Amino acid sequence: MRIGQLIAAQTLEQRARLRLAAAAGAVVTVSAVCLLGLSGWFITGAAFAGAAGAAAAQSFNYMMPSAIIRLLAILRTGGRYVERVAGHEAALKALARLRPQLFRAIADGPPEAALSLSSGEMSARLVQDVDAVQTLFVRRSVPVSLGAGAAAAIILASLATPWAGLALFAAMAVACIGGILIARRLAEPAGRAAQVAVGVLKDRLAALEAVTPELKAYGLEGWAAEQAATAAADHDRAQIALTQAAGWMTAWQAVATVLAVALVVPASAGAALSMTALAALAAIMGIEAAGGLVAALHQNGGAAQALSRLDAILPTENPGQGLAPLADAIALIGAGDPLSPPQRFGLTGPSGVGKTTLVERLIGLRPALGGELQIGGVDIADIAPRDRRALFAYAAQDVRLLDGSVRENLALAGAADETAMWRALDDAGLGQRIRAEPLGLDATVGSNGERLSGGERRRLNLARAYLRDAPWLVLDEPTEGLDAATEAHVLTALEARLAERAQGLILISHRVPPMALCPSTIHIDGLETDGRVRLACAKRNAA
Repeated sequence: MRIGQLIAAQTLEQRARLRLAAAAGAVVTVSAVCLLGLSGWFITGAAFAGAAGAAAAQSFNYMMPSAIIRLLAILRTGGRYVERVAGHEAALKALARLRPQLFRAIADGPPEAALSLSSGEMSARLVQDVDAVQTLFVRRSVPVSLGAGAAAAIILASLATPWAGLALFAAMAVACIGGILIARRLAEPAGRAAQVAVGVLKDRLAALEAVTPELKAYGLEGWAAEQAATAAADHDRAQIALTQAAGWMTAWQAVATVLAVALVVPASAGAALSMTALAALAAIMGIEAAGGLVAALHQNGGAAQALSRLDAILPTENPGQGLAPLADAIALIGAGDPLSPPQRFGLTGPSGVGKTTLVERLIGLRPALGGELQIGGVDIADIAPRDRRALFAYAAQDVRLLDGSVRENLALAGAADETAMWRALDDAGLGQRIRAEPLGLDATVGSNGERLSGGERRRLNLARAYLRDAPWLVLDEPTEGLDAATEAHVLTALEARLAERAQGLILISHRVPPMALCPSTIHIDGLETDGRVRLACAKRNAA
């Protein structure tokens, strides 16, 4: 699914709020035009009535115009409030649904799409780029507001003379055309550049932050600061260009206002001076009604670039071959018969020979290589990654945690009640530690688990994998860094859990105690030139 389809779906879902915002926007512009036009007529008419003498002043009806002016002021204020609330509520609700959809689409797609982006760039796209899309929802009321304001202004000007209405129509057309040309020439390129620059800046800062200890160790803080400053300077230049474009667009709107008055006033020749004042002020407000269009055009470049960047990270439709129910038998080509849950096997071999890479290809976190692995008798290269991922619960060696609570990190595995969460924590050897926290499951773990030790982070990651309902449990060095007593507890609980759930186990470890859980082992000797693993031997004992 492309980004345009996702936005169209959210637009349809928020159509009631968007229609309310458009109607309120029309009320605002019509009220504003009529308010200023009627005020000009009223003030001018009252002045001439006063100058004509006491009798004319006494006969002048000021009650009705003043009441209408007050009503228009109330309508304008109330309409603006409704427009802002309804429009932004629609945008925020749409974005709240759009972000998870984007994340899910990327997660379900080919792994190379997600792996091609750094964490900083991915963050920029899912935060800044999605925020830029907000304008597509907020500005949907602009055409209605502009049309209503233009119609009201032209009608009021025509009350003076038909030529005044025609002159205002021509001036508004020139104002819109000029605004569009300036936007395309200046604002759109600047907006696109600014949207790219913020992504580059976040990517650079995230990359530098990730290697902060190394930068300090080698005395490269100055170089890092220079790199960050360069990216920040590029971003600042793009923002300056965008601001300058806004200045030119505002200047053009001022010129268009002068042009409109200069055309409408002579075209009102022959009409009463009060009607001429009404037409002139209606012309000013008619051009002002186009201000929403100017603001929308100013943001158009950033929104267009954001759509392009979001579309680029979405996977193309390639569903692959689905899995038959329970078709979860795994076979490594050249390693003997397939294995199915509740069987267990371990992957052994020297560091760096590709054990983790092999597992990540199996479960859909890396691009699959044909002729290496099969699931259910089907080559994994012919199975969509999302279908493969449904079969595995994975606790990676590289632990990643949310800057949130223990509960929120566990909830990433799927819906689970507190009883299941505490059971998983106990089985991972972390239950007692979390119970000691005043907030329990709601205790925060800090940025990437900085409030936990390395072993505690690993065990929280293990507990999260326990909560995912899948035929296979995949563990990569689950007891690394644990003391012997904690390791023994974790392994005892793991064995009981596997037996209870009839779950299969794929284990990567250099330690003897964890590998004792696996009756079958496959030893990997290295990598072939094409990236496939090279098997040294496969040992299969009775389960």
